[in-house]
Amino acid sequence: MEQEQANTPNSDLSPLVITLLKGVIYQDTEASLWNALLKLQARVRDTIAVLGLELVLDEAEGYAFLRAHPVSEDDAAPKIPRLMARRPLSFPVSLLLALLREKLAEFDASGGDTRLVLNRDDIVELVRVFLPENSNETRLIDQIETHLNKIVELGFLRKLKPGANQTMVYEVRRILKAFVDAQWLAEFDARLAAYQAQLGKPIDD
Repeated sequence: MEQEQANTPNSDLSPLVITLLKGVIYQDTEASLWNALLKLQARVRDTIAVLGLELVLDEAEGYAFLRAHPVSEDDAAPKIPRLMARRPLSFPVSLLLALLREKLAEFDASGGDTRLVLNRDDIVELVRVFLPENSNETRLIDQIETHLNKIVELGFLRKLKPGANQTMVYEVRRILKAFVDAQWLAEFDARLAAYQAQLGKPIDD
């Protein structure tokens, strides 16, 4: 296997590395790239290491992405400029991500299907519990749709085609588990008071 990889042209790595630099590779939507990545992951790791990046590949969940190597403040090695930009998230987007991650944990615990699919109304109900009872319904839905579009852009939700007379339908991408981890969820209850204080105001960016 190692000999096969050594004889693989470098050009075969280019689509993998370029796609990973742009975002996530999913097994279910990019099967050919995914299969190539499984075969060439050792070489991909070597290639991106010189850029200060590491490959996160979860075969069970079916996704792969790049992240920057963690750097200690005491690390005496020369600092490599950060290629993967950190994206600051607004409070409402952060809250929605937390609620979706908690919903995904509950869904996994139920032992049902592997795909968590929610419609817009389901997601509005997740948020509603944190809001004052007199929240303007139309404005609330408009704001949540704006935040959901941001989460789609980040790659944590995927829009699905709704059925007749249905609101927008979303699949919660399982990569969310890699970004909102168990430790973060364990602290979720402790943050609720702050969330509720924030959400006593309109949930604008």
